[in-house]
Amino acid sequence: MKQTLHYRVYPFDPAGHRLKVQLEIPSPSSRCQIVSLPAWIPGSYLIRDFSRHVESISAWCGKTAMMPRKINANQWSIEGCAGPLTIETIIYAWDLSVREAHVDESHAFFNGTSVFLMAEGLQHLPCTVEIQAPPHTNKWKVYSSMPVAPEQRSKGTVDGLGRYIAPNYDALIDHPFELGTPAVITFKAFGVLHEMVFTGTAPGLDLTRIARDTKRICEAQMTLFDPAEKKAPFVDSASKYVFMTLVTKDGYGGLEHRASTALVTSRKDLPVKAHQEAPAGYTQFLGLVSHEYFHTWHVKRIKPAAFVPYDLLAPNHTSLLWVFEGFTSYFDDLMLLRSGVIDLPAYLKLLGKTIASVHASGGRHKQSLAESSFDAWTKYYKQDENAPNSVVSYYTKGALVALGLDLTIRLATDDRRSLDDVMRLLWLRFGKRFYSGRERGLNETGLAALIKQATGVDVSVELTQWVQGMADVPLADLLARSGIELTWVSDSDTPDLGFTTKTSGPDLMVRQVFEHGPGHIAGLSAGDQLIAVNDLKVGNSEAAFNALLKPYQADQVIDLHVFRGDLLKVYRLRLAPPKKNICQIKPTHS
Repeated sequence: MKQTLHYRVYPFDPAGHRLKVQLEIPSPSSRCQIVSLPAWIPGSYLIRDFSRHVESISAWCGKTAMMPRKINANQWSIEGCAGPLTIETIIYAWDLSVREAHVDESHAFFNGTSVFLMAEGLQHLPCTVEIQAPPHTNKWKVYSSMPVAPEQRSKGTVDGLGRYIAPNYDALIDHPFELGTPAVITFKAFGVLHEMVFTGTAPGLDLTRIARDTKRICEAQMTLFDPAEKKAPFVDSASKYVFMTLVTKDGYGGLEHRASTALVTSRKDLPVKAHQEAPAGYTQFLGLVSHEYFHTWHVKRIKPAAFVPYDLLAPNHTSLLWVFEGFTSYFDDLMLLRSGVIDLPAYLKLLGKTIASVHASGGRHKQSLAESSFDAWTKYYKQDENAPNSVVSYYTKGALVALGLDLTIRLATDDRRSLDDVMRLLWLRFGKRFYSGRERGLNETGLAALIKQATGVDVSVELTQWVQGMADVPLADLLARSGIELTWVSDSDTPDLGFTTKTSGPDLMVRQVFEHGPGHIAGLSAGDQLIAVNDLKVGNSEAAFNALLKPYQADQVIDLHVFRGDLLKVYRLRLAPPKKNICQIKPTHS
């Protein structure tokens, strides 16, 4: 009989931000049992070494104490025994993000990668998870997409407390948990349950509007991938999809899972019942919802071959992140338009912002999309002040490549085929049965052939130029041929300095210096403290600094006094014309 691994999670010290997590292995290795915590979490391509939050680890074989021995940063070895072997960890959980774990008196949130030890050699075995209530309150409820254990369903759960099941370790760490008293609303998209959970202070939150708009987005995406049946992809793993949103002052971000997502958003971006008009940032929140939900198909089931399976102790390199994040970034806004939650002018404005952000990056001339994807672990996720000059985003330029491919396919087929057809073929070939015994992924060079099969269009030259090379996607031409005009304008009449600034206490500092710009040519560096412009004090605000520049025009020369460390320096800077940094897109004929 196949054994089952048993986990217990107890938020025993909310004030101290600590979880007690136990793993019981009925039949451990008789030689030595190695256990580990992942070094990274899928979807966030950076080694994070979650084991750094393990405060203590202990083990028992029956009633006999065992001594776990750490063998590297994320692994422990325990002497072999007949079993059962129980391992207990105390985990410090104070990371207010979508990637790790956070516990206090108000709630508990955790990803499995932060808390669940993997028993090496046994990761294929089924698992149970028992969630226990904290000691300070009996009002917390449990929210997760992980299925409830059958015996728990038969006797009923109490606020979600009790036992959950996962078929293996990979599934175990792909269903995060939220515990607390959040605001909750549910809806059905094409008959399938979706749950939206909002943790944090958000007075007057208009849950009804958020659920209505989210439902439209979900149904638009189901229609894209499965126009005939409109079947939700996550029914292979769960009976519902859960949006877990942490509401903060100014947070933003998300992380996808197979039947849920963890989100962070600013409360100012969410609609409230007292105002009929949604805030400006609401579209950004809906875009985040759309992005992470799209991942339910695209990266959680349609995967690069390098992720089948994941190696959770080391970087997993692939040159295809531009496909998985870039295509998703293209479709997330497009789904807002197709679902009707935004109109065409709003969509074209979003598209213009994406184009402008890519063209503002000099890094696109130094790093290809394939390189950006492969080096995500060491460059994209470890950006410094020189990143705009050396790194291109596989999110934003990947989205422009997706747009370029979509337009190219549509123009070549008189609009009979599109990138939609590519996504459907990817789904049928790699995603639809991924968790049903067909776990295989897209190989590094397989996309061009798949696009041709799906659409009849050969885009191998475009992929060579736009992805393997560093050529810009010729969007002005492609859009013009599609009846869309692209123009560039400036958002300011202030001369261009070639650097950005940031406030640091009472000082205004140089943040980033753009290669070949006036600041670079003059000799300025990131970290320089701005003191004066032609003998006039700068102050500590960008607005005050720009006011000092108003009297000057392009090609004039100014003296910038700065402190570099404790040395006073003067740099002579020749001003450049204001940058045309706003990309405007509109139909040729309205």
